[in-house]
Amino acid sequence: MPALSSVLVPYAAYLRVYEPLAAFPEPERGHWARYARRERTPTAQDELRRSLADLLPTPPVPVPVHESGDAFVTEVDGVVCVCPWRTRLRGWLALEELAEQLPAPLLDAALPPVVRGQAAADYEQWRERNPDARPWIRTAVWQVPVRWFALFSDDERQYEPAGPAAAVLRYRTPMVQARRRVARALKTLRETLDEGRLTEGLVDVGRWLEEFHPRSLVELDYGGLVHALTGPQLADDRSAADLAEGIAALRAGDGEGAGEAYARLVDRWRAVRDLQFAN
Repeated sequence: MPALSSVLVPYAAYLRVYEPLAAFPEPERGHWARYARRERTPTAQDELRRSLADLLPTPPVPVPVHESGDAFVTEVDGVVCVCPWRTRLRGWLALEELAEQLPAPLLDAALPPVVRGQAAADYEQWRERNPDARPWIRTAVWQVPVRWFALFSDDERQYEPAGPAAAVLRYRTPMVQARRRVARALKTLRETLDEGRLTEGLVDVGRWLEEFHPRSLVELDYGGLVHALTGPQLADDRSAADLAEGIAALRAGDGEGAGEAYARLVDRWRAVRDLQFAN
């Protein structure tokens, strides 16, 4: 597929959960155990290329016909953990969000109504058979949602400047830490502010995290956003620290300090989102 080999990752960020093999029932556990022993497992770029390939036919295939048997693999304290791609489920979820983000004429041109209708019908039938299914990966385009930073601390930040390959910026933390931070942030917000988008977003993320094994690993990956930011911008990006500073200021009764920290965070990501409309 040479036409796709030079395609850059889209401007999207990812929140992923890696679960230990013990979290999966058989026979899925055996599948992932064998999968993890492969000499090479696919990368995020491989996942992207496969997704793009589905959009090339006419009409496009917005949701894969079959669920992916691939996953991202990592090791945590000697324990193999996997993050299943579940591209079919994520495709259905993304299609629902797309209808809320694009004007109807543009959406109809990109994905004809008959294609979307068939995908929606397939999803409804699938949900009846899999009522408890949930994705291991959440995706955000042209931004990292502010609420995601509440799961991490600044010392968990991992930055690799661009070299032979693209730059990498990510955070990783144990599930127990992520849950604890969400709970603390929610407590502070509810005690100091009226209900708002940040609070609602944290409730949603917290519920999602509760679906996974307590010994899981949570990862925030800037993904393709590294192509939208300069090297100095990536090096200076301390978004998790800014959010933590703002919440700590609220807890201490320092409304002004909280506002300044939150403003830095919002302004940084507003500038990134505005790039999607640039020529």
